[in-house]
Amino acid sequence: MVNTRLPFTLPEYHQRLEAVRRSMQTQGIDILIVTNPSNMHWITGYDGWSFYVHQAVIVSLTDEPVWWGRPMDAVGAEKTTWLAGDSIYSYPDDFVQNPEKHAYVHLCGVLKDKGWDQRRIGVEMDNYYFTAACLETLRAEIAGVAVVDATSVVTWQRSVKSEAEIEYMRRAARIVEATHARIREVTRPGLRKNELVAEIYHAALMGADGYGGDYSAIVPLTPSGRDAAAAHLTWDDRELVKGEGTFFEIAGCYKRYHCPSSRTVFLGTPPKEMLNAQDAVLEGLEAGMAVARPGNTCGEIAEAFFGVLRKYGVEKTSRAGYSVGLSYPPDWGEHTMSIRPGDRSVLRANMVFHFMPAIWTPEWGLEITETMRITDEGGPECLANVPRELCVKE
Repeated sequence: MVNTRLPFTLPEYHQRLEAVRRSMQTQGIDILIVTNPSNMHWITGYDGWSFYVHQAVIVSLTDEPVWWGRPMDAVGAEKTTWLAGDSIYSYPDDFVQNPEKHAYVHLCGVLKDKGWDQRRIGVEMDNYYFTAACLETLRAEIAGVAVVDATSVVTWQRSVKSEAEIEYMRRAARIVEATHARIREVTRPGLRKNELVAEIYHAALMGADGYGGDYSAIVPLTPSGRDAAAAHLTWDDRELVKGEGTFFEIAGCYKRYHCPSSRTVFLGTPPKEMLNAQDAVLEGLEAGMAVARPGNTCGEIAEAFFGVLRKYGVEKTSRAGYSVGLSYPPDWGEHTMSIRPGDRSVLRANMVFHFMPAIWTPEWGLEITETMRITDEGGPECLANVPRELCVKE
């Protein structure tokens, strides 16, 4: 019986699995151990806050994938995936955070039982959820078998979104619109930052258009004044004061699909340098989006944007965006393409990017960003509709 809680149809999951298998074959991989929870979810539908312990989805070229994890989370796998019950495996709980034995000893036992231990194995080496101890244990338990880096095998298959995925991101966009509207409504001198963030969470989780919000992969980033020179500070319990700007880097999230959107609010009169940077960013956004078309590259978007910044004399040394979609903490980026000079990734319809041309100086920070879908119709679709200009409040 098909799990009625699945966010997508069973044929879509089967199409995803076949795409992963084609990529495995291209790279000479027989068995793929998937530990990135976003990739686990994309292949099977698994959804749970269990990525702090060892878990995986194991994909072969022929058999149904295997979910493997902690016993208490195997119940979640039964409830959220399309897998049959005999494809869900769990290891004894005394493997959890036990310095004397590692859970991958058990995983290697599963591989041996299924006859998968003598095949070429791919693992996602460069992600947050696969540790050095995982690799060492794997190589020790199945010595002599090739273990290769397969970090990109699944993530790149997620680059072009299905129509259903795009619809979820549009719903996330409605949520982030409502959240920014609440920010602009309540932000004032004297309001404590933690109270403001509570308003952000309330709006984001209440959702919009009848769709409830999910937790986003990154907490609200809300630094004010000189703290906004740092890109990734969160909040404290100090009051907002006049004469400072605060940028809000947030995302709407629906069924794990994100629509990030950053805007800046200034209490009082903004400095001329910030207004100049705003002009550069607004023009640069338009210049970058003008070339954000199928067949062009991520690097070409970046070159168009940075060309405008140079005209205004505004300096930025970091990249100006990245691909987004489905994600779990600690990041909503997909870790594939970046909007920066030299990135030769070719744009295709239904790729989605967070065009993120933030400016940080020693005195202030300014963030005005757009999540955009590459279209076949011409220019990109900005998923959210939030006024871009600096919101100035007295």
